[in-house]
Amino acid sequence: MQTGEEPGFPEKDVVMIKLKRVYDGADRNDGFRILVDRLWPRGLTKQKAAVDLWLKEIAPSTELRKWFGHDPEKWKEFRRRYRAELKNHPEEVGLIKSKAREGEVTLLYGARDQEHNEAVVLQEILER
Repeated sequence: MQTGEEPGFPEKDVVMIKLKRVYDGADRNDGFRILVDRLWPRGLTKQKAAVDLWLKEIAPSTELRKWFGHDPEKWKEFRRRYRAELKNHPEEVGLIKSKAREGEVTLLYGARDQEHNEAVVLQEILER
């Protein structure tokens, strides 16, 4: 393992990933738009969401999502548990990195809380 490499994740690449709430609508600066929620955003059509790829497999497990409930008090433990779950999805993590090497990538999420959601954790991992 290389210095600074996190166990269980593929090699490191420097990538820039943007985050955006899927309800905020598409912008041409978003680049490739990847929805990282397990559930489709309520009330949005596929056309309005303008999602290029829906990676529901990379989202937190149903059990973890329900346990967390976007409670900021549980954030630290959620991050730990979700990072552990992500180690089982190296292909999906690698796919996002690959897309980011090609150009702009925006991870889309539906949560109202912009600081405590799975996209934030994914961004941390992808940009390390």
